[in-house]
Amino acid sequence: MNATHRSRIAKIREKLADLELDALMVSIQENRYYLSGYTGEDAQFDESAGVLLVSASQLVLATDSRFDLQARAEAPDFEVVCYRKGLEKELPAIAANLDIRRLGFESVRLSHKNHAAYAKALQTVSPPVELVPTENLVEDLRKTKSEEEIQATVDALRLAEKAFSRVVATIRPGMTEKQVAWDMEKAMRELGAQGLSFPVIVASGPNSALPHAIPSDRRIVEGEPLLIDWGARLNEYCSDTTRTLVVGKPKDPFQNVFDTVVEARDRAIAAIRAGASGTEVDKIARDFIDKNGFGDKFGHGLGHGTGLAVHEAPRLSPIKDDLLEAGMIVTVEPGIYLPNWGGVRMENQVVVIQDGVRVLNDPAPFNPCIGN
Repeated sequence: MNATHRSRIAKIREKLADLELDALMVSIQENRYYLSGYTGEDAQFDESAGVLLVSASQLVLATDSRFDLQARAEAPDFEVVCYRKGLEKELPAIAANLDIRRLGFESVRLSHKNHAAYAKALQTVSPPVELVPTENLVEDLRKTKSEEEIQATVDALRLAEKAFSRVVATIRPGMTEKQVAWDMEKAMRELGAQGLSFPVIVASGPNSALPHAIPSDRRIVEGEPLLIDWGARLNEYCSDTTRTLVVGKPKDPFQNVFDTVVEARDRAIAAIRAGASGTEVDKIARDFIDKNGFGDKFGHGLGHGTGLAVHEAPRLSPIKDDLLEAGMIVTVEPGIYLPNWGGVRMENQVVVIQDGVRVLNDPAPFNPCIGN
């Protein structure tokens, strides 16, 4: 087992001892990878590429025949159990072999249907196995990143920024949002992205007032805001950036809104350091936007962690008071959204350090006006 996985599993085992659990069943895709290196992907919520079972002395990866060879190659330190009739049929034998009495499970991922099936199956073990809900045992470890994880994020970010520069040079009035979104996806793939962090958002004019707009057949018009939110996934780690542009000469109130958002973002970034709280940082950006007359036009949280998932802990938010620690990667993405006109969001990724922050994005000045 490599040193990274050994250290992570040792920390999970410490948590199991504290909670008086005999083992943890890990079913969240990113958590499986984090502890084992296994990259099997869940096609959708009700389909699984398998689970890890981590006990005090043994490691098991249970999966089906689609992933059997992959699991053995990617997670050589785990005993691979290939189930043929579903996990619930194999789980009692695994639990008996690992001498499990109390089995923790990731409550955010296990459906009611599967929980009922597993609980029933585990009653056949003598003595019966108790299923115990847990939260964030692995996610709490994932919040702070190693230097290798930070570099993986930077690599994904540089690729995404290169794709953006390539596409922006081709944007012209009359292109549709869908065209630009496809060009962004194509560029990232051609540059070597493993995949997208999330579907590319391209929103022009009034559509940009929708924070998570879906690209449409609407055509780009000169002078209107054009919001692009995109990210590349590379070596399992995600980047996430938003830029708002305007083709040609911007129409009012673009410059005022844009300048307010950028200043709010930069003030928040300047406040980030180890020991700061997510609510404090969010408030700095939110208060500045409010002072400039747009307080009710910024509804979402200021930012979120990124890593193996594009949205993970910690949060910069008025409703979740996460404490920032050195090594955490977060987005800082204030926005102002004006119905029937459009919106502006500007997002950077940063890593928290002990006495401040390091911005991971390209430091080159950004000019929102293109083709002017």
